[in-house]
Amino acid sequence: MSGSEIQKTRVINELRGFIRKLLQDPKILEQSLVIARQQLTEGNSSAAMARIANEISDTTSVHIPEDPAEHSEADKLFLELLREVVQEEQALY
Repeated sequence: MSGSEIQKTRVINELRGFIRKLLQDPKILEQSLVIARQQLTEGNSSAAMARIANEISDTTSVHIPEDPAEHSEADKLFLELLREVVQEEQALY
């Protein structure tokens, strides 16, 4: 197995575990969106994204490392998707 295949397998496994958590506790999505909406009103900075990650970790069963440098691909993808959803919501208003 090549390095890129190993990386893809690791990311898929992380995403599977994360999706499993969401299915077990659907409130995680709702809480995460509320947090993202609150934090992104102050701008779309990397500091805002770090605050979102920290608050999600503090209030849900999802753990995202405090240091953005330690975020896994799954962490980054989840935070990016939260930002996109909130931006799309804001564009509608």
